[in-house]
Amino acid sequence: MNLAYKILSSHLKEGKLIPGEQICIQIDQTLTQDSTGTMAYLQLEAMEVGHVAVEKAVAYIDHNMLQTGFENMDDHEFIRSVAKKHGITFSKPGNGVCHQLQLENFSKPGKTLVGSDSHTPTCGAMGMIAIGAGGLDVAVAMATGKYYLQCPAVIQVNLTGKKAPWVSAKDIILKVLQELSVKGGVNKIVEYTGEGVSSLSLTDRATICNMGAELGATCSLFATDERTKEYLKQQGRVDDYVEMKPDEDAIYDQRLDIDMSTLEPMVAKPHSPDAVVSVKELEGMHIHQVVIGSCTNSSFADMMRAAKILKGRKVAEHVSLVIAPGSSSILAMLSQNGALADMIHAGARILECGCGPCIGMGQAPLSKGISLRTINRNFKGRSGTNDAGVYLVSPEIAALSAIKGCLSCQFEDDMYLDEVPSTPFIKNKNFFIDEYDPQTNVYMGPNIKPVPRGEKLTNELKGKVVLKVGDNISTDHIVPSDSKLLPYRSNVPHLAKFSFCKVDDQFYTRAIENNGGFIVGGDNYGQGSSREHAALVPNYLKIKAVFALSFARIHRSNLINNGILPLVINQDGYDFLTNEDEYILLNVKEAVENNQDIIVKNTKTNETITVELKLSSREKVMILQGGLLNAIKELGGDF
Repeated sequence: MNLAYKILSSHLKEGKLIPGEQICIQIDQTLTQDSTGTMAYLQLEAMEVGHVAVEKAVAYIDHNMLQTGFENMDDHEFIRSVAKKHGITFSKPGNGVCHQLQLENFSKPGKTLVGSDSHTPTCGAMGMIAIGAGGLDVAVAMATGKYYLQCPAVIQVNLTGKKAPWVSAKDIILKVLQELSVKGGVNKIVEYTGEGVSSLSLTDRATICNMGAELGATCSLFATDERTKEYLKQQGRVDDYVEMKPDEDAIYDQRLDIDMSTLEPMVAKPHSPDAVVSVKELEGMHIHQVVIGSCTNSSFADMMRAAKILKGRKVAEHVSLVIAPGSSSILAMLSQNGALADMIHAGARILECGCGPCIGMGQAPLSKGISLRTINRNFKGRSGTNDAGVYLVSPEIAALSAIKGCLSCQFEDDMYLDEVPSTPFIKNKNFFIDEYDPQTNVYMGPNIKPVPRGEKLTNELKGKVVLKVGDNISTDHIVPSDSKLLPYRSNVPHLAKFSFCKVDDQFYTRAIENNGGFIVGGDNYGQGSSREHAALVPNYLKIKAVFALSFARIHRSNLINNGILPLVINQDGYDFLTNEDEYILLNVKEAVENNQDIIVKNTKTNETITVELKLSSREKVMILQGGLLNAIKELGGDF
């Protein structure tokens, strides 16, 4: 048996490990962050539960810490009070990025983790099943200890050979993205094996698992070994080590072989993480900004490698270099060993430990500028500047290019850090709050609005196509999450006014004028962030269904959780649906109950097509009831 199925099998509550079948697994740990956590905790409160039902639940504040108004502070206080009421560990602002902190402090081999952030799979580096999900699914996991999903197939990525000195873990995952694409991992787990694994540190593996989210994968993971034990020892948690590995005769559904000795520094071009080429192809490209950090590349090792390159050198005069260490512990260690001073003396700006530039929360690039970033996504406009070009690179390439003033892989011999110092971590427990008082009064600021609820399904759905878009529409396109809008993460009515604004600034007006309707998308609709606001907002605007050639895994679940039909069409169906006509979906309830295709009729021409809707038994109930919260309220948590 492969490692993924070993862990799933030990946590299986319902169903069978057959790809495509619905399963339910026991969840050991959960995490939330402030961008998605406000809605998750509003939903948890609506379920009227007591202490959380998992071994460890953590609420992180890492996405928006800019106090430009009362909204952020109010949301942080709301989350802190809910955490205290339900026995959830609270991580204060400034402590660091949720995935880096979870890896350092709470990750355990063989455990399961579900988090309301798409990059939760980072902890797969620790030999965990770590899955990103919508906030409501995480709220249900906290309340019941259960998580429902489609059983994934398992891809084996077999790593052989030894990477060259200037090739990093970032280059390995960029190569995987080049081979498999941003939809190559949908409803699949990526399991890394092979002799090459032993040369990768735990944080190297974390980088690779983190960007499995860009493949659309359910999760990614590595077996545990001496590297795992070494990392846990550094963290003062060696007793948490458990050997986890696949059987020698393990079976996989797909295999990809990568010889690391053939790799070279890679870069992902705008505006997709799989638009990958060799750095050499773009050598000398003029740049304006460099960002080192985010949950992908903010580890102590990443910081030390960047500091080594910067030491004694100067950032180019026309380049802005910003660096955000992944945790307060890492920042403290860099401060003590002198690496922080090396960065500052080179001309780097040090940011607060958090997500920041990755989500457009400050440090937006120059208009039409070029920004090199060690982050995981480069979707159009995500940086905060719609016409900027964001390129994804390793920390080594980022630091070197900041000095050169252009994209470069022309390293000097004294830049190479052969071995990252095995330094005991400086644990800063003052940023964590562990309190439990079920009598706590939950703080509710004026910006926090109720969670929108869907309506029970009717037998006919009628409306106009209020938006038609192409392939790879991300949740950032659906609901932007930049510095202007993220403070309103708990205010869906306000967010709704900006939905699809970077695609079509008239969408909101049309949706209001037409009392909702339908959205038509292309391939891989809803990729990217797990933010369920991308489903909550359409729900609020009375969008009844989304037609698409295919859906990203998390977004499809979020649509169903909100009572919105995710309808699969072919190219003929895509051409049939226009934004000029009105359509009616016939015998919808009957089709849902019996797993039948749904007939769609153009009310003007009377022409029809059929569209596909495949739902598990549990998903049927949610759709019929108008969403997951409605189903829980009506039928109880174990429906």
